[in-house]
Amino acid sequence: MEKRIVLGVDIGGTHITAAQVDLEDGSLIQQSVKRSAIDSKASSEEIYNVWCQVIKDAFGNNLNENSKIGIAMPGPFDYENGISLIIDQDKYKSLYQLNIKQELAQRLNLPTANIKFINDAAAFMHGEVFYGAAKGFKNALGLTLGTGLGSATFINGVAKDAALWNSKFLGGIAEDYLSTRWFVKKYADLTEKEIEGVKELAAISNNDPYAKQIFNEFGRALGHFLVDFIKNTGSEVVVLGGNISQAFDLFAPTLQENLKAFHLNTEIRLTKLNEHAPLIGAASCWKSVETVVNA
Repeated sequence: MEKRIVLGVDIGGTHITAAQVDLEDGSLIQQSVKRSAIDSKASSEEIYNVWCQVIKDAFGNNLNENSKIGIAMPGPFDYENGISLIIDQDKYKSLYQLNIKQELAQRLNLPTANIKFINDAAAFMHGEVFYGAAKGFKNALGLTLGTGLGSATFINGVAKDAALWNSKFLGGIAEDYLSTRWFVKKYADLTEKEIEGVKELAAISNNDPYAKQIFNEFGRALGHFLVDFIKNTGSEVVVLGGNISQAFDLFAPTLQENLKAFHLNTEIRLTKLNEHAPLIGAASCWKSVETVVNA
C-alpha cells in the first residue's frame, strides 16, 4: 500500500533532526529518524554538509525528484523564499541572507518547489493541531516552556508564531517569568542555593516547601498571563510543551484556579507529540497537497 510520506526536518541552534512522516496519521517511520549535532557558528559549507547528510540518511532509498521536505526553522527567516535573516543571535551568522532553499534543492537534486519552510513555533502548533493534543479545535494556542518561551496560534486554519516571549508582563517581559531561568533565580533568591533547572526542582518538591511555593507561584503567573490572551483571541485549547511542562502536575492547580477565577473554561493540555511536534508539524505543511511516495 502506498503512503503519503514527507520528510520532516527540525533545525535548532544546536541540532538537526529529520524523519519520514506518514501524513495520513502523523506517525514517524521510526527507522528513518536521524539526528546530528550542529555547530551553528561554522561556515555555511560545513552547515550545509551536515544538514544534507542527515536529510539524505533519513530519506534512505526514498529520495527522488518527487520527494517533499518540510523544514521547521527558527526566525527571523523569510519562510516563503527560504532566506535566512538570522543575525546577532550567536548562531547561523554564516547563513545570513543566503537562499537556503535554493542551496538545499541543488545539493539534493530537488526542485525548489519541493522544499517548504515553516517557523519552528508554528510547526509545533501545526503538529499538535493535525495529529496531537489540539486536534479537532479551530482556535488554539501553543506554548513551549523551557530555556525560552515559544508561542504559536492556530486560528482559521493558519498557524503563526505568536512571539509572546517579549510581551509586557509583571513589569518585565513574559520570558522573564515563564522560562527556566525564573525558577533558577527564584530558588536562589529564597534559599541562596543553586539548582540546574526545573527537573531538579520538581524532584525535591515533596520535601522542599520552597520548591512547592515556586511551582504554585509559577502556575499563578502562567494563568495570569493566559487570561488576557484567551479573552482577546478566544482560544479553545492551550497546548503546553517544553521541559517545564513535564512538571505540569505541580503547577496545574494554581494555573486552573486563576483561569476559573476569570470564568474561563479553556482546556489546558500537554503536548502529545513531545519533542517531535515541530518535525511532524513541518512535514504537515504538505498535508493539503496530495503527495504519494512509495514508502
